[in-house]
Amino acid sequence: MQAFAVCAPGLEGVLAAELQQLGLDEGRVLQMPGVDEETGGVSFAAEMQQLYASNLHLRTASRVLVHLGDFYAAAFSELRKKASRLAWENFLQPGQAVALRVTCHKSRLYHSDAVAERVAGAIGDRLGVAPSVVRWNDAQMEALPQLIVVRLVNDHCFIRVDSSGALLHRRGYRQAVAKAPLRETLAAGMLLLSGWDGRSALLDPFCGSGTIAIEAALLACRMAPGRARRFAFMQWPNFDAAVWQRLRSEAEAARQACSAELVAADRDAGAVAMAQANAERAGVAEWIRFECQAVSASSSAQTRGWVVTNPPYGVRVSNGKDLRNLYAQFGHVLRAGFVNWKVAVLCGDPALLRATGLRFEKQWRLVNGGLNVIYALANVEGTHGN
Repeated sequence: MQAFAVCAPGLEGVLAAELQQLGLDEGRVLQMPGVDEETGGVSFAAEMQQLYASNLHLRTASRVLVHLGDFYAAAFSELRKKASRLAWENFLQPGQAVALRVTCHKSRLYHSDAVAERVAGAIGDRLGVAPSVVRWNDAQMEALPQLIVVRLVNDHCFIRVDSSGALLHRRGYRQAVAKAPLRETLAAGMLLLSGWDGRSALLDPFCGSGTIAIEAALLACRMAPGRARRFAFMQWPNFDAAVWQRLRSEAEAARQACSAELVAADRDAGAVAMAQANAERAGVAEWIRFECQAVSASSSAQTRGWVVTNPPYGVRVSNGKDLRNLYAQFGHVLRAGFVNWKVAVLCGDPALLRATGLRFEKQWRLVNGGLNVIYALANVEGTHGN
């Protein structure tokens, strides 16, 4: 079957690399506006077992969609007739609740509600019982309807079935959040983009809810991010529970102890307590050292490592405050105590990055909570102030 792993813009490359590590080396990067609230992703071919594994193991994907079918449709009658020919019985029980997410672009069928109505009718034609159509709620984790994604472009209709259920960043461990929480998928993407090797020391001096450090521990311990949650494919008529249990058992057997020194620090004692509670739920608290301290107190006995962090940058947190002094101090601390370390910073303001005095070698354009941001990587060794 053909599948599509959706991700936040800018993470397509690391997602493709993840798929290759799973043995799905036919993946190719695609831009698919309208598939979801995200706009990027990677297309790949998979058997059902590999589809299960992609949901279990992918760290940067938001959800995994299965391509059910595509066809030309310039009239509503044509849409319903052709959609009714698709193999809905592989993914839905008769009368099962569904949520339909429809986008229309440059097509004669431009009314999304009317398209959804015809697709629901087509499901009923195929299965003998019309589905109950309900609203999708991204805040839920359990009892979600089956999400169907319909996209019309230039009168060509693409229909995909979601295999994930709740968005994949919802690992299940983060019940306590700080003021501007970072999605787990983006935190994992930051770690992978930074080149962190999973063995060297890692520090997040602005840890907030602890997401970066927790995702680092999961990565270093080779713990599958989806091991503790449910997925939409578990409700499919053809779900193979034995295969799924075997995949989970293999994932548990692959776990290992973390050899890296991981430190999560924040000046806010409440944030540090949240981070520690989240780490305990994730099963990695023993591998992370939590410290309540300002960035000026940051230090390490290690001669090599990574600082990967998401400092405040004036949106949602510290809005209206001049943060240039904080970033200048951050840069000074790094040059004083972290020579030969690599530093990766997620920031929404290039001026704040310049205030660090670091010479950033690589930059990526990412999206964090709907905001366009820069993810920049520097080597502290040989950096100079501006």
